[in-house]
Amino acid sequence: MTQSIEPLISVIIPNYNYAHLLPRALDSALTPAAADVEVIVVDDGSTDNSLAVLAPYVARHPQLLLLRQANAGAAAARNHGIRVARAPYALLLDADDELLPGALAKLRVLVARYPAAGMILGAQISVYADGRQRLRLPTAVPVASPRQLAERFLLRKDISVSHSCSLFRRDLLLQRPYPENLRGGEDLPVFAYLLVSAPVAVTAEPLARIHKHADSLRHDRQHEEERAATIVEEVFAGLPAECQSLRGSYTARRYLSLFRKTLLAGDKSAAKRFYGCAWRLSPLQALRWRYLSKALRLLAGSRP
Repeated sequence: MTQSIEPLISVIIPNYNYAHLLPRALDSALTPAAADVEVIVVDDGSTDNSLAVLAPYVARHPQLLLLRQANAGAAAARNHGIRVARAPYALLLDADDELLPGALAKLRVLVARYPAAGMILGAQISVYADGRQRLRLPTAVPVASPRQLAERFLLRKDISVSHSCSLFRRDLLLQRPYPENLRGGEDLPVFAYLLVSAPVAVTAEPLARIHKHADSLRHDRQHEEERAATIVEEVFAGLPAECQSLRGSYTARRYLSLFRKTLLAGDKSAAKRFYGCAWRLSPLQALRWRYLSKALRLLAGSRP
């Protein structure tokens, strides 16, 4: 990248032991036509051969910057890259995903078309371990109050935001960094803040191929209730006053998620407790049939 060209988009790739997949992500971002794009890899204390894989890329591509840090988690790696980035827009590309051909060119056009947008949400191609692929289109985001948008995202879940196929305004990311005290779910507070802070643009064009795989953090049941409470605190710490009335209902949704997980794991005692917590916080949420039907079967099965 020549010195005369200021970057428009910073593609930030946090990496921890993804040496075997990094070339796929890098090759998708380091395209000859992307002279106004800088690529930043933040290595989060990898113990595999990631640095050896990265070395020839750094040597060949002047627009590629490698940052290194002691292992601190994906949130800290993303924050590090965002702070160092020079572009007004950031795309957080997971190391096991890849941009589709032409994605950066499409985003360049959309940035010019929607200069006030805080987020640009694109479609994605989900790739599953068995080779199946599915096109997922983003839901349109209406012009609405912050409370209405937060309700749709947190409670109704009919607004979806994903890394790798979304572009974010970097100044908003600097205002609401990823919470580094979370390992899992750290994106929710950031996405909620972005959603209520600026207009959102949506494109049906697929921008990334996102590879689905088992997420060990999601199956780690240690400290799960504490993590859920921390997510709630972090989410509402970044939301305006008019959204705070949603806290009880959202906390109930987190408990209902724990209810479902523990029920699947066969821990009936914990499942009953989590459902009871959700009921006390928001009977309306607990009465949703997807949860109530499971709770009724659980209670029926526990009777002598």
